[in-house]
Amino acid sequence: MIKRVLIANRGEIAVQTIRALHEMDLQAVAVYSTADRDSLFVQIADQAVCIGSGLPQDSYLNMGAILDAAVLTGSDAIFPGYGFLAENSEFAELCQDYGVKFIGPSAEVINLMGNKANAKETMKKLDVPTIPGSDGFVDSLADAKRIAAEIGYPVMLKAAAGGGGKGIRQVNNQTELVQAYTDTKRESQLSYGDDRLYLEKDLSDAKHIEMQAIADQHGHVVYFPERDCSLQRNHQKILEESPCPELSEAERAHMGEVVVRAMRGIHYENTGTFEFLMDPEHHFYFMEMNTRLQVEHTITEEVADVELIKAMIMVANGDDLPFRQADCGVHGYALECRINAEDPTQNFQPCAGKITKLHFPVGTKGVRIDSGVEVGSLISPFYDSMIAKIIVHMPTKPAAVAKMIRVLREFEIEGVKTNREFLLAVLQDQHFQTGDFNNLYIENVFLKDWMKQNGPK
Repeated sequence: MIKRVLIANRGEIAVQTIRALHEMDLQAVAVYSTADRDSLFVQIADQAVCIGSGLPQDSYLNMGAILDAAVLTGSDAIFPGYGFLAENSEFAELCQDYGVKFIGPSAEVINLMGNKANAKETMKKLDVPTIPGSDGFVDSLADAKRIAAEIGYPVMLKAAAGGGGKGIRQVNNQTELVQAYTDTKRESQLSYGDDRLYLEKDLSDAKHIEMQAIADQHGHVVYFPERDCSLQRNHQKILEESPCPELSEAERAHMGEVVVRAMRGIHYENTGTFEFLMDPEHHFYFMEMNTRLQVEHTITEEVADVELIKAMIMVANGDDLPFRQADCGVHGYALECRINAEDPTQNFQPCAGKITKLHFPVGTKGVRIDSGVEVGSLISPFYDSMIAKIIVHMPTKPAAVAKMIRVLREFEIEGVKTNREFLLAVLQDQHFQTGDFNNLYIENVFLKDWMKQNGPK
């Protein structure tokens, strides 16, 4: 039985996990770096253990220190959150060796789905639609040229072990392919210690649609309404919505059936998210799977009326899922904006500093704010610059967008610059409001126009 959980993370996800644990009458143990010693998540945990300096490799990526803290505090399980060690198969395996339950899938499944080429081959075998491209890894430049000619340019050359936008290059012709092959191989080796590449058809005019699901240890698998995460810059999500206004109920059900079949096929336990590209004709293709909770799980919680962190802990404890498929339909529309400490007018440069004033406009129907900061908090240069996630849940998209605009206008912060004005501009953009946008809309269209008005003069 799980009675005490160590959270191997920081910031807003640590805060939300601690709150969920307390509502379940479970003990919460925080681990923190010296840079986070005064953070909110440290203050509200039942126990807190310092595990190293502000550098991630000395603290939140230090497997030995985290596992030692788990043993020291008598923790039964570890909740990894997202980022850091959340998708590290070695860490999941070490948790098992230490006799501590890893709240997530098995190390074998993390390893399988963490390699994009292997994941694609596995999905093919399970009849999940995949993007046309190489069967496995591209073994040579000559191999890459042959495959690109077969499927047609443009193509995407990707690092097999990649993630977070690194090791990805768009290639428009054979001349570009020669240089891109060398550059991507080098970047992949430097970033991941793995220079293997794969190649696939470029679907830049597609939408980025993802679907989260969860499976318990008793054969129950449930999928949730999809999220449209197409509004991205540099492969990083800016704003997410659920459900996708362009998807029909029949298309949603079909995608859900595919996801459930894949979850069963790889013997998945706990929650994970399948990321798809959907072309203009609404054909969807598997891109990758995230074997963890995601930042934007909040809008899924709102639309499906579930609490995912609690469900994850229950699954790890061996309990049945607290809901069934019939409970998790579409209930309204939800929208998430990520407030980051960054300056969009300076190429989104991160802005570290101390928060001297902070006002979150809470206290109204349909508004949720997930944050790990307060007045006096330091935005550290060591970590992600996200300050808060503002989530609005209303019956319709127009109502949610109107409320989000009002909330962002009331939101106040001093001490660091944020992307608030940029988010307000996106929300008021006609293409966003009508759903007429794809993966490249922000970078190729919106941002260029916005920078003319707001960029350096």
